[in-house]
Amino acid sequence: MFSKEEAQKLRKEFWTAFGKSFPRKWILYDTKIKDFSFKFYADSKKAEVSIDIEMKDEIYRNAYYEKIWSLENMLMEEVGDIRKDEFYTLENGKVISRIWVTKEKVSIFDKNSWQEIYEFFVVKMDGFERFFWEYEDFIKDV
Repeated sequence: MFSKEEAQKLRKEFWTAFGKSFPRKWILYDTKIKDFSFKFYADSKKAEVSIDIEMKDEIYRNAYYEKIWSLENMLMEEVGDIRKDEFYTLENGKVISRIWVTKEKVSIFDKNSWQEIYEFFVVKMDGFERFFWEYEDFIKDV
C-alpha cells in the first residue's frame, strides 16, 4: 500500500496526466444550472463519470432528476448502461441525486490502468455532454 503522501502524489500525477493527455474544456460545473454538474471520479477500484444534482431544496433536485430520467433512453444511447440514485448519500452525509456510469477493476494507483480510465472518461463524458447540449433547454425548464 501507499503512504498518505504517496497516494496524494499519485492522485495529483493521475489528474495532471489526464489534463495533459486530453486538453479539452469540459462542461463540468459550467452548466448554467446552480448545483448541477458533471464529474469525473477515480479511486483504487473503479472510475466513474456522473451527473450530480446537489440542490438543497429537494423539490428542485427531484425536478431536475425527473427531467433527466424522462430522457433515460436518449441518455443510454449516448453513454450506455447507467446507474441512478435519487437519494445518493455522499461520504460527508450530504444527499444528492446522481446518474452515473462506472468502470470496475481499474485503479488510480495502478499506472497501467490510467490509459483505460482516461479513455473511459473521454468517451463517457463526451456522451454526457452531447446529451446535455441536445436536451439543455428541456432540462433547464424547471
